[in-house]
Amino acid sequence: MARRSFKAGALTAPLPPVMVTVGDMENSNIITIGWTGILSTIPPRTYISVRPERHSYGILKRTNEFVINLTTAKLAKKVDYAGIYTGAKVDKFKECGLTKAESKEVSAPTIAECPLSLECRVVEVIPMGTHDVFIADIVSVSCDESIIDENGKICFDRAGLLAYAHGEYYALGEKVGRFGFSTKKQSAKKPPQKNKAVENKPKNTPVAKETDIQENKKRPFYLDAPRGKGSKQKGGRKGR
Repeated sequence: MARRSFKAGALTAPLPPVMVTVGDMENSNIITIGWTGILSTIPPRTYISVRPERHSYGILKRTNEFVINLTTAKLAKKVDYAGIYTGAKVDKFKECGLTKAESKEVSAPTIAECPLSLECRVVEVIPMGTHDVFIADIVSVSCDESIIDENGKICFDRAGLLAYAHGEYYALGEKVGRFGFSTKKQSAKKPPQKNKAVENKPKNTPVAKETDIQENKKRPFYLDAPRGKGSKQKGGRKGR
């Protein structure tokens, strides 16, 4: 397959167009951010990249707290609006019709309409050029009960999450696998039980032997996010 080369640029996809909330319950703002992700599992640590000229930047520097709110396809227009208009001139919660919910560990509010929110406390700010990177510890997580199954597992396939790729929004599609599925062996068929009919067959008739193939392969331990002691992990550039 032929390939073409372009000059260096900040391009990767897809990205999570999250709505980051800053401030407090009385005075708050929403900034849409695509440059975010996970840095560490122990301690749970994340980051957001923000331009210093953004209205939210000063609030972040003053409070050192924020909430990353994952967004859905149904919220796409609100996500886009929060990334275009500045909080210095408009109340984005009001204009977008979004609801403030009190966070557990930080002063910044959680967006009630978002399926999952990460409460974060800044530990370091690193200038990187056009953006400053706010590295933060995740101090609490809240999740809408509608995406939690009867076993307490978070089912992201129920959330209808939103993705962003080079200026365009996409609804995430169908699930195509889960962690570890590439190494899973097909279950071996159980051999038939011995019976009189088999025993009475001629000696040259092959009889099924006990197979030693067992589906006991453990999940590979190259993800470093244990769910408990001694356990293993289961499976925009815009912003104002």
